[in-house]
Amino acid sequence: MTIASYPPTPHLWHFDNRSILPLRNQNFWKIESGVVRTATWLEDGTPIVLGLWGPGNFVGKTLDKIDPYQIECLSPVQAISLPVVDNHQLAGILSEHLQQSQELTIIRSYKRTDTMLLKLLGWLANQFGKQTTTGQLIDVRLTHQDLADLLGTTRVTITRALNSLEQQGSIERLPVHRLLLREEEIWHYEI
Repeated sequence: MTIASYPPTPHLWHFDNRSILPLRNQNFWKIESGVVRTATWLEDGTPIVLGLWGPGNFVGKTLDKIDPYQIECLSPVQAISLPVVDNHQLAGILSEHLQQSQELTIIRSYKRTDTMLLKLLGWLANQFGKQTTTGQLIDVRLTHQDLADLLGTTRVTITRALNSLEQQGSIERLPVHRLLLREEEIWHYEI
């Protein structure tokens, strides 16, 4: 499956923070800027976050054969819709999705919430962070509820864990839901 560039110059779509990308049959969304999360939910409404995706990543129902399925913008997003043509590039795109799923599964497997959260913050720093003189700036504006949904826990539990990590000096909370992960706490996991 190759991502075609038809029409010759694909239209760049702009989406606001918290808007939902429309699902297009047999099309992918290629994220040009911003961050989206793919998610599903259980019968009782419990959200299950499938992944977080940024510039250069492809998302779409064609990749995640899950129903229900949703692509939500966690920031302002620019994306282009590309049709599926043949199988040439599918292996790379699927490998990328599988790797992220495996990384998040490992992070969610830790027993202690504070450990799970610190590992998630390290993963976010690796994926979306910017190096500063004192650590990695995680400039993805995730609410406590967003972090709780990613880890399958409650917002209250995340708030307590963030307070604990801040008191230990592992993180510094900045305005607009941004975090600074201290250099000595950065953890990278590669498969």
